[in-house]
Amino acid sequence: MHQLPDKNEILLESGTNELEIVEFCVDDGITAKYFGVNVAKVREIIRRPLLRSVVHAPDSIAGMMTLRSNVIPVIDLAVILGQHQEKEADKIVVLEFNRVVVGVLVNSVSRIYRLSWGQIESPPAISSGSYITGVVKMDDRIILILDFEGIIATLYGTGVIETPALVSLDEGGRLPGIGKKILVADDSTFIRNQICASLKNAGYTVIETINGEEAWKVINGALTTGSFDIDAIISDVEMPIMDGLHLVKLIREKPLLVNLPVFVFSSLASEENIKKWENLAINKVLTKPDLPLLVTILGTCLAECAGNTDTP
Repeated sequence: MHQLPDKNEILLESGTNELEIVEFCVDDGITAKYFGVNVAKVREIIRRPLLRSVVHAPDSIAGMMTLRSNVIPVIDLAVILGQHQEKEADKIVVLEFNRVVVGVLVNSVSRIYRLSWGQIESPPAISSGSYITGVVKMDDRIILILDFEGIIATLYGTGVIETPALVSLDEGGRLPGIGKKILVADDSTFIRNQICASLKNAGYTVIETINGEEAWKVINGALTTGSFDIDAIISDVEMPIMDGLHLVKLIREKPLLVNLPVFVFSSLASEENIKKWENLAINKVLTKPDLPLLVTILGTCLAECAGNTDTP
């Protein structure tokens, strides 16, 4: 079993734009491909136990295993990524996020890297629709950061995230988001589409960005030209180039934006991490399965902030 950092040491001071990743390998017998996942999502790394088959399960489900009295599914990452696997994967990376625990079959686990999000590049446009959310260029290889939220959501359909079908109208019989603009920053196409669809369904105008840097350019550009008209920010935490916590830090350093409603949606929103993020003055931290609550929470917060003259 690989030794992981203490959970209290995984995330550094909030807003520093740093993270740690576990590097693992999927090997088809010809070419080894290297992938990474945030250490904060990794519960443990174990040798492959005996897996129990699942009737009528897709090929991407290798089976079920028992881990300390809990039965969890194990996915075959090679199948998910469309790779032919000749060498049997004998390691399992156990992940926990969005209230889901799942095992991932891999051939080997290499090491843990501490990186700046600035070292993680956005994937090329040709990767659109894939499960790659970031690229790390090392001296001797490339590490691809995978979107496990998207992978699990695809496997389990709408069971991971559900968008509300109906939105209550306001007292004037209008959609609650009419006349309000929200900026969304999330590198996962799947999650971003879900958030934006929910907001648009409620009448909000939405600006979509794929990472913190792109979001900051929009915000800073609007401030510079005096055309800032954004009513709230909704950001993921894990994003290449600039993460969401650093984005929030930059926002709060601007006197005009100290009261701007800022929401964080993240699979890392555990009680421990939320406590670490308190100094950033985030209005609300939610996990992504809480998406159906977004419109209600956002509307309540905007109503409370309506009379605040400090917000541009």
